[in-house]
Amino acid sequence: MRSTWLLSPALAATALALPSQLTFSSPANGLGQLDLGSALKDAWNGIQRSQPIGWLEEGVREFSTRVQDSGISYELIQHADFPAHSLRMKQPKGLCDSSSKSYSGYLDIAEDAHLFYWFFESRSKHPEKDPLVLWINGGPGCSSTTGLLFELGPCAVANGGLNTTYNPHSWTESANVIFLDSPVQVGYSYGSKTVSNSQDTAEDIYSFLQLFYEKFPKFQNVDFHVSGESYAGTYLPNIASVIHNHNKKKPTPSSLTIPLKTVLIGNGLTDAYTQFASVPDWSCNKPKTPGANPYGPIFDESTCSSIRGKVPTCQRLTEFCYNNPSRFTCVPATLSCWQVAGPIQQSGLNPYDIRKKCDRDGEDGPLCYKQMQWIETYMNQPDVRKELGASPDRTFESCNMQVNQAFQFQGDVSHNTAALIPPLLEDGIRFLIYAGSADFMCNSKGNLQWTLAMQWSQDKKYNKAKLLPFKSNGKRAGSTQAVTLDGGAGLLRYLEIDDAGHMVPYDQPEASLDMFTRWIRNESFE
Repeated sequence: MRSTWLLSPALAATALALPSQLTFSSPANGLGQLDLGSALKDAWNGIQRSQPIGWLEEGVREFSTRVQDSGISYELIQHADFPAHSLRMKQPKGLCDSSSKSYSGYLDIAEDAHLFYWFFESRSKHPEKDPLVLWINGGPGCSSTTGLLFELGPCAVANGGLNTTYNPHSWTESANVIFLDSPVQVGYSYGSKTVSNSQDTAEDIYSFLQLFYEKFPKFQNVDFHVSGESYAGTYLPNIASVIHNHNKKKPTPSSLTIPLKTVLIGNGLTDAYTQFASVPDWSCNKPKTPGANPYGPIFDESTCSSIRGKVPTCQRLTEFCYNNPSRFTCVPATLSCWQVAGPIQQSGLNPYDIRKKCDRDGEDGPLCYKQMQWIETYMNQPDVRKELGASPDRTFESCNMQVNQAFQFQGDVSHNTAALIPPLLEDGIRFLIYAGSADFMCNSKGNLQWTLAMQWSQDKKYNKAKLLPFKSNGKRAGSTQAVTLDGGAGLLRYLEIDDAGHMVPYDQPEASLDMFTRWIRNESFE
């Protein structure tokens, strides 16, 4: 059931980033704050008084209407189970990839909080038969548009940000993909609400998915996967845990079951205790020795000695945070552990790909990739902004360092996120942990080590599994280890991709698409 009415004026229209300096800073306020105006507020309140949530016929939970803002027309979707949330949606024309439909807009999670998304249907003839995937970039504070326009989306930013080119290795070759900017103040997302922890982020994303499925019921019967990289190693276990727990114990009797099947974490930061401790061996040992990177030592002996000496304090404080999680226990752990990784900033190397130099003050920019600056140029073009339905008051940034610091100074990164994974594995939610071999920030060896340290019912079988060559398109592309119970892709699989950095789909697009497709289809990696 849909009712049509017009409100006029209408609703007013974030790669793990290591802080360059550890200083306290408050998130910016006043970024595109919502101003409905007194007349609209009175009208809206009147509608709510005269038509409460019970207005909908029995069994009907969603309605849509059209709203206008700054010359932009949206479809507005609302849901009886989430009265504080609404979904604004439009179909951008002439942007990115004409071979599949796309939709963009905002999830309004509160009067002062609005999350931007851009959704692409798959390139197949029958997208309703293909899996649905949510992609979240890292940061915290970095936009998922980085994944879209730089790595795995259907187009790639080009020509200094003036336009885009077709990406033949997009993950939309195999799936429908949602790119979501979360939390508030990341990318095009705007509002004054402050979110500085992964748990709140996960709850907002659950609400987004409920509204998304109401708009696109054709995807309710296909597998759903959550994916991302970098700080998504912290986000995704929280998101998967919230989805799975709400599936088992629904927030309301009519809440939809989200068909979550797998989680894909690329070069993620998931277990700070184990991963920061892996930095000295990865950075300082000779190739082919335990824990070393394959390209050679990157620090001198004095630096190596210094960072090895910092690991015990990092681990002691992180363990205390794990056992007694709070801002007061976890912030000291965060600050201590970042000191282990700190020397990379003075090395002159790209921390996301140590095979390359980084000229932060020159062409490469502060994040070591000139394309990050191109993305900002492209996303701030007036015609692109209008077509996507972006808030006219919001300037797009690839990464918001104030959001990053807000998370850092809540100690969010030092929570034991890996502890959320075993209950999901036990209930059959599959995990793929993949990492590029040249990434310093969330190195591949540390990712392997935390999967080996995780305690669950199949840990002995996983630990005894051999690290085998991974072949893609007939060629060696890396190494992999898994516990496989059904002959498919595996319940828990670790995969190191050769000759790739932090952004695996950018460095190895063919192998990345092959890995992704086999995983979501639960096909063998042997």
